[in-house]
Amino acid sequence: MFKKPPTELKTASPLRSSTHRKLKQALAAQYKLTPEVASSLIPTGLLSRAFVTHSGVHGLVYLAAEGDPLWFSLDEDKNGEGEVLPTVYTLWKDPSLLPAVTTPKVVIEKLVGGADLMIPGVVAHTNPFKPSQPAAVSAYTPAGLGAPLAVGRAVCSSDAWTAHDAHGKAVRVLHTVHDTLWELGRGGDEPAARPWPVEASGGEETHDASQQEDEVVELVGGVDDVKLEQPENALGADVSDEEEPSAPVLSPEEVSNILHTSLLQALQTTLVASPPGTFPMPASTLWAAHVLPARPADASVVDIKSSTHKNVKTFLKAAAKEGLLKLKETKGDLVVTAVHPTHPAVAAHRTYTTLAVVDAKREKAAARAAAAAQQTEEIAVAEVWKPFGPTLGLFVAAGHPTDKLYTATEIKDVFNAYVQTRNLVNAHEQQYVHALVDDALAAALAQKGNETPEFMVREDALRRVRAGMQAWHTVNGVSGKGAMAPIVVSVKIRQGRKACTLLSGFEAFGLRADVLADELRKACAGATSVAPLPGKTAGEEVMVQGRQIKGVTALLAAKGVPPQWIRTEGGGKKK
Repeated sequence: MFKKPPTELKTASPLRSSTHRKLKQALAAQYKLTPEVASSLIPTGLLSRAFVTHSGVHGLVYLAAEGDPLWFSLDEDKNGEGEVLPTVYTLWKDPSLLPAVTTPKVVIEKLVGGADLMIPGVVAHTNPFKPSQPAAVSAYTPAGLGAPLAVGRAVCSSDAWTAHDAHGKAVRVLHTVHDTLWELGRGGDEPAARPWPVEASGGEETHDASQQEDEVVELVGGVDDVKLEQPENALGADVSDEEEPSAPVLSPEEVSNILHTSLLQALQTTLVASPPGTFPMPASTLWAAHVLPARPADASVVDIKSSTHKNVKTFLKAAAKEGLLKLKETKGDLVVTAVHPTHPAVAAHRTYTTLAVVDAKREKAAARAAAAAQQTEEIAVAEVWKPFGPTLGLFVAAGHPTDKLYTATEIKDVFNAYVQTRNLVNAHEQQYVHALVDDALAAALAQKGNETPEFMVREDALRRVRAGMQAWHTVNGVSGKGAMAPIVVSVKIRQGRKACTLLSGFEAFGLRADVLADELRKACAGATSVAPLPGKTAGEEVMVQGRQIKGVTALLAAKGVPPQWIRTEGGGKKK
C-alpha cells in the first residue's frame, strides 16, 4: 500500500483536545489498553495528516510530536470509516497489540518490496485468525517471536493455512518497515526477539521452516529467480560454513535466577516510579516493558523458555507467591493488579547496568554519529562590490580592472595604495587625506546632498568610496547582484492570541521553502505552511506553528547558515 509515495500528502495539523480524547478512548477500547499504555501509545501533541496512496485510497496518519507515524487508517471501502491500525513504530513499543504471524526472513524482504504473504510462507502464528482480521507479520526466529515488521489483514481463516498443499494469500500486507509511511518517521533498529505471548493460542508451526527453495519462491506469490544466499536449518536460521563461538550454556536454574533478579531490578527502578493508574497491567506488558529491559547487560540471550518456569505465567505466579506482586486472571487474561517495591527482597537488591541502559547509550551514540555525518559545512557568504558610476575613474586611475568584484579588504588596499602614490596623505595628520586635490578621488568621494570637505578621515573616505560602488554578494563562490540580506526569523501573533514563527530571506542561501517546511514540521513538531511574499521577486515565507525561534535557528545552523546571517525578531514570551 505504501510501496510508492502517496500522490497527495496534506500538511500535518495538531489534533484538537476533544478529537484526541475520542481517538484515545476508541483505541483503548479496541485494543484493550490500560490508561498507562494508552497514554504511551496515543500521546498528547498528536498530529494528523491526510493522504491519498498511489493506488487512489484515501487515508489518515497520526504522528507523534517527534514526527514518527504511530497509527493509520485506510478508507478502502470508501465509507469514511477506515479502521485505525498501529504502525510498525507503535508495534515496536507494544508488540502485543496485534496477533502475530511469522515467516522466514527472506520472505520479509519480499514483503517490504510490495508482495503479500502467501500461505506456504506462514511458519507459526499466535492466535486463530478470521478473514480481514488485522495481523502483525514477524520474521521467524528460534529465539522467540521476532519484532513486528509488517501490518496487514488475514485474507482467509487460519484453519485454511494448515490444510494439505494449501496455496493462496494468507495476509494482505498494508504497511511494512522501510516503506513510504515508515520513512515519515525517524527510523531505528528493530528490537530483539521476544518470548511467545503468555496466552498464545496458536503458536504451533503450520509449515516446516526448512522448506525447499522452490517453495520459498511460492511464499511471496510470483517472485521469480529467488535464491537463498545460505541454506536454512529446521528452525529457519542461517547456517554458515563456520559457526560463530556460542555463548556459555546456562542451566535452567541459572536462567530463572537471572530473570528473578531482573524482576527485582524492575521493581526497584521503573515500577516503583509508575504513575497512579498504571495498574491493572497486562502480564505481557509487565514482562516486555519492565522485566526484559531490566536483564543484566550481559544476559541478552536469557529466555523464559530456558528457565525452570518455561513460560511467563508460571514465572509471575511464582513471584506472586513470593509476595513481589499481585495477579488476577480474568477471562483467561493474566493481569498484574499491584506490585510491592518495599518487599525485603527488593530492598536487599543491588542495582546494576541493564540491557535497557546499554541500548539507550547505543542509540544515543548512533544518533550523535548520524548527526555528525549529516552536519553540513558552513555556507561561505561574502559581501563584495563592483566599481560603478563615479568610482570607475578611481579604479581606472589606480590601474585596476573595473569589471571585477572586490572585497572590503581589497577596496581598502586599492584606496591606500592610491592615496600613498599620489601623495594625498596629510603630512601632519596621517589619518587624514586630501579629498579635493585629485579629480578621480574627488569624484569618487562626491555624494549628492553632502559637501565634500577639503580633508577627510581616511576611514570615512573609504566608506564613501565603497558606498558609491555597486553592491554584490557571493554564496559558496557563486556571485549575485545586490547586497546580501540575512535570513529573518520572527514571531508574530495571529488571530488575536496564537503565535507563529515566520522564516524568510533563505533563497539566497540555496535553501528551498518546501524542504524547510517539511524538515521544520519534524524538528519543531508543529504544523508548517509555505506562502508567497508580496512582490514579484520577494520570494516565499515558511510558517511554523508556535514560538519556534530556537528550533528554526538550530535547523538553519545545521544546514550551514552562519549565525551572523540569521536575524531573529520578537522571540520574547508573551506576558
